[in-house]
Amino acid sequence: MKSLITTAILATSLLAATAANAHAPTQLEQAIAGEHRSDKNKARDMYRHPEETLIFFGFKSTMTVVEIAPGGGWYTEILAPALKGTGKLYGAHYPDTGEDNYYSKSRRKLEAKLATNEVFSDVELTNFTPRVASDIAPAGSADMVLTFRNLHNWKVDGVKQIFADSFKALKPGGVLGVVEHRMPTAQSLETNGKSGYFPQQLTIDLATAAGFELAASSEINANPKDTADHAKGVWTLPPVLRLGEQDKAKYLAIGESDRMTLKFVKPAK
Repeated sequence: MKSLITTAILATSLLAATAANAHAPTQLEQAIAGEHRSDKNKARDMYRHPEETLIFFGFKSTMTVVEIAPGGGWYTEILAPALKGTGKLYGAHYPDTGEDNYYSKSRRKLEAKLATNEVFSDVELTNFTPRVASDIAPAGSADMVLTFRNLHNWKVDGVKQIFADSFKALKPGGVLGVVEHRMPTAQSLETNGKSGYFPQQLTIDLATAAGFELAASSEINANPKDTADHAKGVWTLPPVLRLGEQDKAKYLAIGESDRMTLKFVKPAK
């Protein structure tokens, strides 16, 4: 009888431990919930869907990942701790040339941010110059290259170059993940090129021309409320709200932009 009771207790303990482990937060989940992220940035998770997006791309905390043009570091705040100690994060950002321009200021601002918290201590910055061949990471070293809402800044020639740079940096079988403001098919890049949106099919065509294969597309970051025909382009919408108080409630109700989410793969040899 005593043996049966002991066995039952052990079985119950084992089930409880298994259940606890099954619900233990992953390194990615911990990074997203981390106290180093501001409430303002966390409030945008409902629009940017970082966990769902990275899982869709196949992200793992043991990977070598390149984030192209991290900007203010919104995604870096998630990627850095999610990879710290188990993987590697390169931030391919504009170089600081010492000039008083947007690119150098952006680099300095990011470097200052990375110095504020230990979670960023393993991040390695590389130099990325739009429309110029750049070594965003050692050739063939990356499992994943990511770019978020940047294609419209680089124009067609710039996108061609960064896709070539990404192909070079990735291992065979590596993933290029792209999230970008999506231009409606009824619009043309020629007449709407300054709107902040970029055509999805053109993105696919340019990636394919660079040697990638389209593995999957997702509507994780889609927003059917966004008509993409706003007075100040995509920046009319939150978080920028370039019109200020003018029709602010209207644009807040729309939310952030409609975005394509595309997963490309460098063919395995």
